[in-house]
Amino acid sequence: MTGWRDSGNPVVPGTAPPRAIGLWGGLSANVLNMIGIGPFVTIPLALTALAGPAVLLGWIAGALLCLCDGLVWAELGSTVPESGGPYHYLREAFGRERAGRLFGFLYLWQTLLTAPLSIGSAAVGFAQYAGYLMPSLGTTGHVLLAAGLCLLNTAILYRKVGDIQRLSLVITVAVVAACAWVVFTGITHFDLATARHFMDMPSPSGKGFWLGLGAVSLIAVYDYGGYNNVCMLGGEVKQPRRTIPMAVLLSIPLVAVLYLGLNISILGVLPWETAAHSTAVVAELMQAVHGAWGGEVAVVLILVASWGSALVVLLGYSRVPYAAASEGQFFRPFARLHPRDGFPTVSLVFVGITSALACFLSLERLISMLMVVQILFQYIAQCFAVVALRRRRADADVFRMPLYPLPIAISVVGWLYLVATSGTSTMLTAVIAIAVGGMIFLWQARRTRTWPFRT
Repeated sequence: MTGWRDSGNPVVPGTAPPRAIGLWGGLSANVLNMIGIGPFVTIPLALTALAGPAVLLGWIAGALLCLCDGLVWAELGSTVPESGGPYHYLREAFGRERAGRLFGFLYLWQTLLTAPLSIGSAAVGFAQYAGYLMPSLGTTGHVLLAAGLCLLNTAILYRKVGDIQRLSLVITVAVVAACAWVVFTGITHFDLATARHFMDMPSPSGKGFWLGLGAVSLIAVYDYGGYNNVCMLGGEVKQPRRTIPMAVLLSIPLVAVLYLGLNISILGVLPWETAAHSTAVVAELMQAVHGAWGGEVAVVLILVASWGSALVVLLGYSRVPYAAASEGQFFRPFARLHPRDGFPTVSLVFVGITSALACFLSLERLISMLMVVQILFQYIAQCFAVVALRRRRADADVFRMPLYPLPIAISVVGWLYLVATSGTSTMLTAVIAIAVGGMIFLWQARRTRTWPFRT
């Protein structure tokens, strides 16, 4: 594999991927990413972290934080509508040949760490729910099924993006309809006595409450995550300065309503103790109402959702190494496009294979590690990137967040709160990852005599 160029100039001959994704395609890419396996396996975790009605505050707080952060993504995506999203936002905001090189590299570094784990987690969730239908699958079978799903999705995505957009739309409609069916079932079979038992549960007080609220909010943010997926595909979006903000800001309240509905439905049908210790809580809800067939149909629909989530997350992340390579900041082969269909080939295959390998790892602490690394590497930096870009650029036709800079302040405070309540070991691991990435960047910069060692 050849090295990368050290100028900021593009190294890829030929044309960029075509702009083929419209509003519905962008919205479906976000929603399908958000409604993956997350809520179906994390609702019990949330109930364990903060028992009692206060758990709903965590879901609401997570939605509000995501809405403020969504305004950050919407403005950045409208201002710099390029594939690879944050890589370009950070470089443009902090100077492409100055500190932006460091921020861009750190984003790429954290993506190489988190992308396989994020995609692999959806695949592992798929395999776990598949075990509900195939109890004899076994541990090895679960791992192989998850890894096989990652490789299958890589093969599916090895084609022009327009075909994937149509497939994404169909799956999104099915997934949203399935969630609506679950919510409708729970509401129409809502038992006041069961719900009252949950509402009468005393919530923790003092430090325990704030730690629990932080844990639930972190879980909620993980589940809501994906509202920014269209930003990863910015260079392939039609009318991006209008489409990207609409896709981001429409997807968050839509999914928030579905998730709150899921929580209320579950807590009105199943005793909260049962829900908190369930490994397939939605399947148990549907089985309690409709019998065995209801649980089995619910599992099939969840499998479709988790497969679709892994598919679109792989689609989005596969564009990040491509974007860096096309800027001359990563290995040149990653900038290769398919000669006929115009999609990144090496980048897609690399992310797909590493995601399959991630399925062989233990992912028990995946949620906290993914979120804290992304918060420290990227999300907080993006808040300041909005401020920097506003000072440097005055494009008249870009989206501007309302109530500026209040959403930015809320986002920064919220992200710092989630990091502070995530646990010492998680924070330490994230800090070490940042330090290692920074040292690699400085070594490369010194070797090539680029910023901050430019002579």
